Amino acid sequence: MAEVKLSGTTLATSSVEERIVRALNIIGATLLAAAFPIVTATAGQTTTDKTKVEIKDGKDVTVAGCLDRTTEGRFVLTTAESGSLKYVLVTDDDLGKYVGHEVEIKGKAADRGNAKVKIEEKVKTDHEDRPDTEAHSETELKGHLPDMHYLGVKSVKRLSDRCD
Repeated sequence: MAEVKLSGTTLATSSVEERIVRALNIIGATLLAAAFPIVTATAGQTTTDKTKVEIKDGKDVTVAGCLDRTTEGRFVLTTAESGSLKYVLVTDDDLGKYVGHEVEIKGKAADRGNAKVKIEEKVKTDHEDRPDTEAHSETELKGHLPDMHYLGVKSVKRLSDRCD
């Protein structure tokens, strides 16, 4: 059984599908964000949205694949053959020098073992004609999370200069 914790409230769920649907409903689009600020502007206001994902526990793994960057700037590990996603990489390091290379990554996998994934989102809106506003939310997922393809990066080793 897994738990979903939202700002101090824990919701027990009994199935993987139920847990994932509930988590997606709770955190929406922030689920795929790593630690990148998103800034939007409309007439008279600017909004900054920063999401941080943290992996706790999980299973220590060593995986190989191609390192790529999404259009949003997130680093991902894909398969060399098809380019399909293996993991969204969770790190504060700039892995840009490895993009397009085959790499070996050691880290904590959220989709294996008894993992905890903590997602923290901060949204700040600067208003031109009134006081600024801020919102903060935290979501924590615990348990066996087979559909949470996050990998907390501990180390990266280049295996090849290209992905074949």
